[in-house]
Amino acid sequence: MPAPHALAAPLAARKHFRQLHESGCFVLPNPWDAGSAKWLQGLGFKALASTSSGMAWSRGQADNHVTRPAVLQHLADLVEATDLPINADFENGFGRDADEVAVSVRLALATGVAGLSIEDSTGDAQRPLFDLAEAVERMAAARRAIDADGTGAVLVGRAECFLVGRPDLAETITRLQAYAQAGADCLYAPGLRTREQITQVVQALAPKPVNVLIGWATDLTVADLAALGVRRISVGGALARAAWAGFQQAAAGLAAGHFEGFAGAASGADLNAAMSRKP
Repeated sequence: MPAPHALAAPLAARKHFRQLHESGCFVLPNPWDAGSAKWLQGLGFKALASTSSGMAWSRGQADNHVTRPAVLQHLADLVEATDLPINADFENGFGRDADEVAVSVRLALATGVAGLSIEDSTGDAQRPLFDLAEAVERMAAARRAIDADGTGAVLVGRAECFLVGRPDLAETITRLQAYAQAGADCLYAPGLRTREQITQVVQALAPKPVNVLIGWATDLTVADLAALGVRRISVGGALARAAWAGFQQAAAGLAAGHFEGFAGAASGADLNAAMSRKP
């Protein structure tokens, strides 16, 4: 049996994570490994979320091509690296059917994550989204697995319409409302970009909290999104892509025979200090 302190940490993180969803607006940045998670904790963020793309690139793989065991190990590494609540980008639940999704959710909860998202994408270009009834069944299975666990993890329902070439706001809202009815605690439609789109989704899902993805340069600020009623803001793979941009620039310079790309590089002493801090 796990030691009492080993059980208490995820319980406390899940309680805190639920409280963050009750009011206000918080930023949920996405580390791609334990080191970036530690650095983000040092900046004072209240919670973190994994990024399937950032993690995949760090392993030399494409997004959505990492196996369930590898994702579970990654989540456990993030949980161990910090004492912040971790929300798992759990893709479509790693299951061919609802029963397998439930098994995957139980395995994810065992890593200590405070929440997880289930998306409705299939990975099949010919049928990019699960039919609504099947998607709802999968969400409900995730809900039952979380309830059976009894520790209060947050379930996030994701509608991927805008990411798979179906930028239909009405369909997106219909799907999110169905996922809320199936038990999702928080709703998320990556790809929304305008104030009008965000406002419509927030109003249609109220009083459920809504996550908005901002992974590009925009004139919207955290305060603007809060004023629109957004509860949480994530950045997906954007931080990982920003880090890759710095690496690509420096590496290209090195390949061209110069070292100018190292100007402004992070301090090794600062990195060592951050990695040495205990959660």
